[in-house]
Amino acid sequence: MTLFRGFIALGITTTQKIIEFETDIKKSGADVKLVEPHNIHITLKFLGDAEEQHIDQIEHCIKESAIGIKPFSITLKGTGVFPNPSYLKVVWIGIQDGGIIGSIATALDDKLSKLGYEKEKRRFSPHLTIGRVRTACNKQQLLQAVDKYRDVEFNIEQVRSIHLKKSELTPQGPIYTTLREIMI
Repeated sequence: MTLFRGFIALGITTTQKIIEFETDIKKSGADVKLVEPHNIHITLKFLGDAEEQHIDQIEHCIKESAIGIKPFSITLKGTGVFPNPSYLKVVWIGIQDGGIIGSIATALDDKLSKLGYEKEKRRFSPHLTIGRVRTACNKQQLLQAVDKYRDVEFNIEQVRSIHLKKSELTPQGPIYTTLREIMI
């Protein structure tokens, strides 16, 4: 049995505005591990250790979860932190999509649980992770950078496919490989 660290995601185009936001986060001096621009994506479901022999079944679950969904637009707008400004763990950009991403993620969660993947405990909240906060160093400066982009529109994007990705962790950062691309 061969395992891979996997997740299901929507690909996102990195814009100049996203890069500016990341640059301002760096300038804040905060201890944040930023997502590399070429790795930016919206995670629908983190699988963790997945069996390679399940790839076809996972692809089938993705197709089933997107039945009846046509390509759709999303707006990347606004910024914030999880779980809250007092205890920072994740810096994000907001997603406006009319609930489509949430319905796909919920369907994926249900279908993949039948393959043995653990169901999410938290309600799905569509967002684009920009960075993971490691320590509270320069927390106020980080919050100021986040607040500066609170109402900024970063991009309007067409979603046309869902990706099954493999993540290889390296000292230089993760390397993501698309194993399957499912068109919607």
